[in-house]
Amino acid sequence: MQVTDELIRSVIQQVLAQMRNGQAPARKGLSVQHGVFADVEIAVAAAREAQREFEARGLEDRRKAVACIRKICSERAEELGREELEETKIGRLPHKIEKLKVIADRIPGVEFLRTEAFSGENGVSLQEYAPFGVIGVITPVTHSLPTLACNAINMLAAGNSIVCNPHPSGARIACKGVHLFNQAIYEAIGIDNLITIIEKPTLESAQAIFDHRDVRMLCVTGGPAVGRAALRSPKRAIVAGPGNPPVVVDETADLDNAARSIVEGAAYDNNLLCIGEKEVFAVAAIFDELCDQMTRHKAVRLDAGQIAALTKAAFVQNDKGHKVVNKDLIGKDAAVLAEYAGVKVPADTELLFGETEESHPFVDQEQMMPFVPFVRVPDVDTAIALAKKYEHGFKHTSIIHSRNIETITRMGREMDTTLFVQNGPSTAGLGSGGEGYLSFSIATPTGEGVTTPMTFTRQRRSTTVRGMRVL
Repeated sequence: MQVTDELIRSVIQQVLAQMRNGQAPARKGLSVQHGVFADVEIAVAAAREAQREFEARGLEDRRKAVACIRKICSERAEELGREELEETKIGRLPHKIEKLKVIADRIPGVEFLRTEAFSGENGVSLQEYAPFGVIGVITPVTHSLPTLACNAINMLAAGNSIVCNPHPSGARIACKGVHLFNQAIYEAIGIDNLITIIEKPTLESAQAIFDHRDVRMLCVTGGPAVGRAALRSPKRAIVAGPGNPPVVVDETADLDNAARSIVEGAAYDNNLLCIGEKEVFAVAAIFDELCDQMTRHKAVRLDAGQIAALTKAAFVQNDKGHKVVNKDLIGKDAAVLAEYAGVKVPADTELLFGETEESHPFVDQEQMMPFVPFVRVPDVDTAIALAKKYEHGFKHTSIIHSRNIETITRMGREMDTTLFVQNGPSTAGLGSGGEGYLSFSIATPTGEGVTTPMTFTRQRRSTTVRGMRVL
């Protein structure tokens, strides 16, 4: 059903009539939507009503709701991944599919919730973690449905509901996902619209969500502009901001492992991951050997002329005269970038790379393309200093390949990033080849880090004075 002006008027009239009669607003008319709305006001109202009913249920219904999302992402990953690629036209199909499949077992749910107790001579206090209510969510085009599904699992596990304003270029697949999730959840527990979404999102609809009195919290995963907008809101905001993850390789590193790891992380979904390796600082003593190792792992080295040609295509001037990333090349295959560089590469090429100066725009900017600049440096101290400089203080992700524990420790302290990966691909920092759980929202500016259900709760304390202590 499409939300029309006539339906909006009908719902409003129904609510007003019920208020005059002293009745609670009925859900009929909203439930058939399965979460997809044209109007922010109605989407928030539906999510608010659903959340009130959801909060009154037990944890078992939360588990069932989360299980519905996991099952759809797992069983329909190929279909949904293909549709996301067709809509957004960025990334790689195997990775679109994989990102949905991993949601089934790596995104934390109800099991992450906890209760704390304090017991002493004055009695007992229980500290529990309650839902906020309706959470306003912004999702990126780079991982439209995976981010939404991940957020939904975390937020519903904590007892919240969602109103989402997706990136317009990934809205169709996000809306389909929301419809499927709500349909399954409704069949499982009888509540609809726990996840609502704006069918045709705009900047205005995003701002309306930010400003809405019934939206209690914001979670934004996207570029700097939308992150800044969220931080200006008086509401609590969980902001997953930009990154420009550097890699340091010193003379003690296992170079075969370093090369394989750089390719694995940077080539994943054509380097759309915010944690993906974006620039490499390698000491001169091993620089050439590292480059040779890269070519053994389906990476192709570009020469200076080819890099110059690619750079000309990959960066354009904005209206302020600054060089910015050409959005038409974001997330394109390595073979496509190679054409702009004037070279033909094998179809199975994973990654392009080549030597540049540290001041090169590919080093300075988060470009989200399967080309990684390599900068030759005299020593590891210089490498760490440059890594810190070009990470830009985002405190997002940094990677080192070294067997020297002191060097690893020093870089970890110096970089102070949310994710710090040693001797593996960047993806290991989110549980793929490393330990830990996964999230597609890594809150670096606001400090929550890799989000979990606990991120979307508020603390409540209940105290019994001089009672309940049995010792």
